[in-house]
Amino acid sequence: MAKPAFAAGAQVEHPKFGLGGVVECNEEHIKINFDDHGEKKFVLSIVLPNLKKSDRQAPDKKKKTTRKKAAAS
Repeated sequence: MAKPAFAAGAQVEHPKFGLGGVVECNEEHIKINFDDHGEKKFVLSIVLPNLKKSDRQAPDKKKKTTRKKAAAS
């Protein structure tokens, strides 16, 4: 069995969709969660020439922010 082109969690860059992290990769398909475009699935043999490995750190999961209630004066 061939080794997948990218490991899950690898950071990649696509010319159209920008930076993202690999969610899943096998011999036929790759699923990438892009920062600005969400999750997309590609046929690996078609998208592979357009993908570049990125040396950036994976972004932290976005945390929900809670607003503090203003104190009544």
